[in-house]
Amino acid sequence: MARREMKNCKPCNLRYSTGVMSIVTKLLHTRYRVNDLERTVKFYRDILGLQEIKRHKSPRGSELVFLKAPESAEEIEICHFPGSEPVAVQPDLTHLAFEVESLEVFARHLAAHGLKYSDGPTTSSSGTTFAFIDAPEGYEIELIQKRDGHI
Repeated sequence: MARREMKNCKPCNLRYSTGVMSIVTKLLHTRYRVNDLERTVKFYRDILGLQEIKRHKSPRGSELVFLKAPESAEEIEICHFPGSEPVAVQPDLTHLAFEVESLEVFARHLAAHGLKYSDGPTTSSSGTTFAFIDAPEGYEIELIQKRDGHI
């Protein structure tokens, strides 16, 4: 479609105009497909402290577990689809970011479970400190320690 035609395209203007009511109102959940559902749920529960909200099987046979952080409304959907190819997460493909009060305290928690940071801690120019750990399947988890209430 030519640029001039796009300007006059009502659906295009509706989607990208700043003065029009949003069609999407909030993020509800993010899905990560995994090979080993129970191992992954245990990691998110025991290492990160997430709460399991619900479990069910989808109409197409996926096993689903929904988790959330205690102070968050958004959920993480962990999915195991038995009929699919094995999950192979590419490096630096995606990550989830969680706030922690202290990366030092969290490092001790990790050590008690035989784990350590895969990267960091690193302090940004704004003073925020962050580190990464690897979840099962290779998904990255970023942990952020705010500086004076700012990220």
